[in-house]
Amino acid sequence: MRKSGIIIGLFAAFFFTQKVKGQSATDLEQIGYLLSDALLYSEQYIVPATDAAVYQASSAWVMSPKKRKKWDVVLGLHTNVFFVPNTDRTFQIQNSDFQFFEIEGANSATVPTALGNDNQLYLVGELGGEQVRFKTPEGINQEAVIYPYLQGGIELPYGFEFIARYSTKTKLKRGDYQVYGFGLKHNFSQYFPKVEAKNIHFAAAAIYSKEDISFDFLDINTAYGSLGINNLNGLVDTYHFQLSASKEFKRFELITNFIVNHSSFEYVVSGEKGSIEEVIPIQSVINGLLERIAKDKTNVLGEVSGRYQISKFYVQSSIAFGKFVNGNIGVQYQF
Repeated sequence: MRKSGIIIGLFAAFFFTQKVKGQSATDLEQIGYLLSDALLYSEQYIVPATDAAVYQASSAWVMSPKKRKKWDVVLGLHTNVFFVPNTDRTFQIQNSDFQFFEIEGANSATVPTALGNDNQLYLVGELGGEQVRFKTPEGINQEAVIYPYLQGGIELPYGFEFIARYSTKTKLKRGDYQVYGFGLKHNFSQYFPKVEAKNIHFAAAAIYSKEDISFDFLDINTAYGSLGINNLNGLVDTYHFQLSASKEFKRFELITNFIVNHSSFEYVVSGEKGSIEEVIPIQSVINGLLERIAKDKTNVLGEVSGRYQISKFYVQSSIAFGKFVNGNIGVQYQF
């Protein structure tokens, strides 16, 4: 990570020498260190939130493993509740972590991640003979993240079902969250009539979802203008594979799911570009460096769900568990 400051400094130097002749080498190096510190901070700040986003998008995809009549349509309105864990709400920083900044009035401190509270402190440095001073970004300061979404399914021939999900952008206290996706489920218990006769159902599903989560980030002004990195986005592509089993008790169906998902993470700074862009293309430099923290991850989850029928309506609730705990409740209508 320390080397990245020098790399950025060299990159910045190229643009400075082209557009701001005579600028001191010290300032060029300090800009590199500043961006290196911002990159270090951004990783610890946003990664817990994107990890959580995967869990939020993993729950309640299979409304029922049961095979329905061909071309039957189910449409539901769901509310997802993600319980923010205490362990992912803060992280530690100390002056030795940074090359440009120092913690104002302290050698070390505990600061919130994107999932944390709204506590803030100041980081300070010096560039171009002027002090650079800014507040650390706040977290969402919520015990639970709640968002609604629409989900529908249409029964296809041969025991297949097409599933789709969409949520509008949900406003968080310090950002936004959105998820959408689609998948295909196949019922296997249809091949075992004796099993189905006991109202037991099995299915497998493959699902793709896209999660987009953004947060207010670093609003930094320098002697050369604002940096324009005040919004940080985490973009997640997730492939879910799950096995489902259920048992019907008259109007009530008890469902269990075993879920494995694989996610690819991308991080970008976005929003209005800073005035320093006239000198250095900060956003493109930072986005290039953010590729270093983009990693793939695999998660394993369990889920238990209950579904109760009232005429053509169904009320369903579920809870998924693994590293995190995620709840879901929905009302569905079968056409």
